[in-house]
Amino acid sequence: MGKVTGFLEQARLYPLYEAPENRIKHYKEFVHALSDADASKQGARCMDCGTPFCHNGCPINNIIPDFNDLVYNQDWAEALATLSLTNNFPEFTGRICPAPCEAACTLNINNDPVGIKSIEHAIIDKAWAHHWIKPQKAKKKTGRHVAVIGSGPAGLACAQQLARAGHAVTVYEKNSRIGGLLRYGIPDFKLEKWLIDRRMGQMQDEGVTFKTGVAVACGDFPVGVANGASTVVTVDELKQKYHAVVLAIGSETPRDLPVPGRQLNGVYYALEWLIPQNQTVAGDGDNPINAKGKHVVVIGGGDTGSDCVGTANRHGAASVTQFEVMPRPPEFENKGTDSVWPYWPMKMRTSTSHEEGGERDWSVSTQAFVGKNGQVEKLQCVRVEFKGGKMQEIAGSEFDVKADLVLLAMGFVHPAQNVLDAFGVERDARHNASATHVGEHAYRTNIDKVFVAGDVRRGQSLVVWAIKEGRQAAHYVDAALMGESNLPL
Repeated sequence: MGKVTGFLEQARLYPLYEAPENRIKHYKEFVHALSDADASKQGARCMDCGTPFCHNGCPINNIIPDFNDLVYNQDWAEALATLSLTNNFPEFTGRICPAPCEAACTLNINNDPVGIKSIEHAIIDKAWAHHWIKPQKAKKKTGRHVAVIGSGPAGLACAQQLARAGHAVTVYEKNSRIGGLLRYGIPDFKLEKWLIDRRMGQMQDEGVTFKTGVAVACGDFPVGVANGASTVVTVDELKQKYHAVVLAIGSETPRDLPVPGRQLNGVYYALEWLIPQNQTVAGDGDNPINAKGKHVVVIGGGDTGSDCVGTANRHGAASVTQFEVMPRPPEFENKGTDSVWPYWPMKMRTSTSHEEGGERDWSVSTQAFVGKNGQVEKLQCVRVEFKGGKMQEIAGSEFDVKADLVLLAMGFVHPAQNVLDAFGVERDARHNASATHVGEHAYRTNIDKVFVAGDVRRGQSLVVWAIKEGRQAAHYVDAALMGESNLPL
């Protein structure tokens, strides 16, 4: 695939970024897709490696060597056709996926991997620009009706596949706009939301109906007051109206930090800040939490924490500090005897948000939040180390850090339990919906006609895994309704 000697002749090419001092002044995307010539050079680096481990590294099993070769030869239309066989939303994954396929690239054993993500980004952007993306309408309707609860990537992928199979699909979303955490959890500077609206338009043309501001009625709120939704739909209504119901509600229960002072004003979960910020950018109201001129501390070193850093810089924070309780990873992966190739390596990852400003620190545990008059003013911290697999505090390492705003970005523990309770869905040991992903009854719950897909089943994960689960769940729903399915797994 690609040019036979391309990996020997051509270094990896990276997309161009707008300068940090300029991009922190706005919330628009700042990563520019590769030019046709640079994408061709990148595709040329794809080796004829015999066993393309990138296939297994990619959760949706994109046919990567083939579209790399097609881009190298500038056959963009066929590259799109190949990419679309496995991926419903390349414009999402091409922007926000961490690219485990690149970690699995054979060239990554002792060199820089092929820039697969940037090639995918270039393919789909060119396809939309040339109006190659068309609705794929079912040739025949089945007469079956399916409800999908949740409009994140798992719900959208499932809905699109089922609509293309001829089913009448209705997507219910509790928020006022479609997209789930694509819409509300990921800042616009990483994923502009018109991209979601554009796909939504295609799906509507394919027959998908979207209902926003509608939540599933659960036992802990009255009708009309459902997590901010304007209306509710009951479980009985869903079961009576639809032949199948797919729960794709994600995993939105955040991990807390129950230390002294947690109740102080100024201490928030990350999404309590990121969601209203995205709503502000969309023109849906002002974010009540303003970081301008404040000393911001982000607790948690993952992607959500990075999003908080980038947003704080755009607010004009006086300082931004990010803490991680785990040790600082090595700057580079060891590509020698300790390599974990083709699996995801543990190494330092610096995001574009980190490049925009702020301090990062590792092996730090927060002991307490301290403040006056109900407002947080500082954190009491201690350094930790891991011995025998257990975290231990280092004596004499205590320190304080000033903080006017603290954002807890330590991940998510499980989906909304009240929704699962409303349906009577059994849970596994991690409080996720219990359902296997293999076998004849894959993605089915213990409740008749009720399926699950995405983070609600597998726990907090990547956008690309959500798309995979949505596609697979659609196959098994289709098979349950029709006796067999031609939808790909």
